[in-house]
Amino acid sequence: MENQIEILAPAGSRESLEAAVYAGADAVYLGGERFGARAYADNFGGEELLDAIDYVHIHGRKLYLTVNTLLKDAELSELYDDLAPCYHRGLDAVIVQDIGAMEFIRRTFPELPIHVSTQAAVTGAPGAKLFKEKGVSRIVPARELSLMEIRKMKQESGLEIECFVHGALCYCYSGQCLLSSMIGGRSGNRGQCAQPCRLPFLAMDRKKQDILSLKDLCTIDMIPELMEAGIDSFKIEGRMKQPDYVYTVVSMYRKYVDLYRKYGKKGYAVSDRDKRVLKGSYQRRGYTEGYYQQHNGKNMLALKRPKEETENGLSVPRDKMQEKINGKLIFSEGERVKLYVEMQNTKIFCEGAEVSRAKKQPLDAERIQKQMRKTGNTEFVFERLDIEMEGEIFLPMQALNELRREAIEELTRRILSGYHRKLPAGEGQRLCSMCGEEGLSGIHGGKREHHPELSALASDAAHAELLLGDERIDTLYVEGESGFAAAKKRRICRQKVFLAMPHIFRDDTLKRWEGCYEELVSFFDGVLIRNWESLQWLRKRQYPKEIRSDHNLYVFNRMSKKIVGEMGISRFFAPAELNFKELKELGITAGGLIVYGNQPVMVSANCVRQNTGKCGRKDGWLSLTDRYQKKFPVKNYCSDCYNVIYNCHPLMLLAQSEEVKILSPSELRMDMTLENPEEMERMILLYWKCFKENCPVKLPDMDYTKGHFRRGVK
Repeated sequence: MENQIEILAPAGSRESLEAAVYAGADAVYLGGERFGARAYADNFGGEELLDAIDYVHIHGRKLYLTVNTLLKDAELSELYDDLAPCYHRGLDAVIVQDIGAMEFIRRTFPELPIHVSTQAAVTGAPGAKLFKEKGVSRIVPARELSLMEIRKMKQESGLEIECFVHGALCYCYSGQCLLSSMIGGRSGNRGQCAQPCRLPFLAMDRKKQDILSLKDLCTIDMIPELMEAGIDSFKIEGRMKQPDYVYTVVSMYRKYVDLYRKYGKKGYAVSDRDKRVLKGSYQRRGYTEGYYQQHNGKNMLALKRPKEETENGLSVPRDKMQEKINGKLIFSEGERVKLYVEMQNTKIFCEGAEVSRAKKQPLDAERIQKQMRKTGNTEFVFERLDIEMEGEIFLPMQALNELRREAIEELTRRILSGYHRKLPAGEGQRLCSMCGEEGLSGIHGGKREHHPELSALASDAAHAELLLGDERIDTLYVEGESGFAAAKKRRICRQKVFLAMPHIFRDDTLKRWEGCYEELVSFFDGVLIRNWESLQWLRKRQYPKEIRSDHNLYVFNRMSKKIVGEMGISRFFAPAELNFKELKELGITAGGLIVYGNQPVMVSANCVRQNTGKCGRKDGWLSLTDRYQKKFPVKNYCSDCYNVIYNCHPLMLLAQSEEVKILSPSELRMDMTLENPEEMERMILLYWKCFKENCPVKLPDMDYTKGHFRRGVK
């Protein structure tokens, strides 16, 4: 009950911002014109953003700015100009996904708190500790975590924890979704998700359903459990929603957080009417309590639209929730009128025109009160105004108006000045210039001749068995338990064998891997990681061999490249959403490039097999078919209880071989998923001839995609 919960509201417009404050939000989060994960909201720009910062501060609230997209090099150098005015004005925090942007902000704006976005997919205490080392103050963890995992993250990291309590849920771990990007060119990592997951798919030859569409989150009944788990901030989703929605949801969570704090768990109960009002504020998919008390389940899916609720949401009141101030007005004949104004700990004093003796109609207290309380469209209203005057005096009403206006302006200035910061001299400009130089090249920069390694990733035991010992494959990546079995059979040859660690590394997975750490060191030449938890776990164990990072630990800019190198990663794989020109600017001579294979487009805690049939608790493949009859392979990773959905067509960059050679990556990787032995042999031979023997090759007659190598994402 002592936990001071922050209610954090979305603001996609000025109207929503004011609705959130009116309803009792402690803080709001919003996006600027760029770099926010809701590119199609009515985002705030320029003076409008600065005015929003002032507005919340006058009302004693906080404002967090979303910088939670992946930033390209040119954008990173422009970030300083976007943030500098906000930093000076007193911006309370930034919410960040990109690890390069995170470091840039930390070094450039040292007094600005950094919150790690849910887009970074932090799933455990190790990931939180890693980001704590990078100077962040708050984690917004993955929405898939249980209350037990959240409690552990809080206890072990000591960071503030911000969790979603209401609003839309994604089927995929946030930041790990490329579905919209790959099939439509609109990237969720760039704030432009088109939500193709909300469309119907067919699985296991059953009828088409919205099997990738989750219900909206509603945890109003769980507030006691959420508070007892150590959550510091209750986050409401909805920057694309209307002001009435924001007002309704914030009002309800404000009411029931306060109710719990007053009466405790025993006295906590949500009325049926309030539930109907809350859920009536947005009618689309139905509601779920999310992952806090269950790992997944069909009951979380929005397979059909719910029936209409009988109650509507609340409407934003039309009158303005002005801040209450107290004043004292002193009139003395022959002296200037004096006004003292106080709001909480802020006090100001103003003097006005000279008070004269009344000749006809002397001022009376009632008339003075009426005139001074006309605070109009300002953010303040007099709660108490004491008046002292002697004898029959006179002062023009205009003079009282000017005094009131001057006092309110001075009070506003005094309140806001307490939030203002000085800009650090020179550091921002220096870092901006560095972002365009090879000085931030990061991992083993520098140019060299193009002699790339040819590698392959085997997604199952059959592929691993066939590729193990193949002299054409310099490095073989093998996955999970099948990887351990393959490594034990490795033959004496020059081929390196790396273990591809799980896409998701939550507590249960970590405990299992603790028991096989010695084998990990003994049997493999290194590891390929897909999440920050794996990296921190390896660093804690002082892992002695090579660590490489997969494409989904996004190295989108040179600052990111520098930072992952400093964190102990010897080689990164280029992200899937940069085109040739952008990859060239980034510089991947020390990195790897995936040149073939079905790319993961979703990683989900939910299970397609379980939600459409029965869970067999056995790794395996199935497929999803969309409305265009495209089949997306799905693999169950049952040991760690997650699914990976792959793109319907494999990436193939044989026709772009000359451009690939210009990029001169250290490694070219082929990912094998559902290929049979003949198909796999054909691909290895084609890529060997093309990149090792520099021979022209004929493209195979098959459906494939060039991914973003040409088009990129906006």
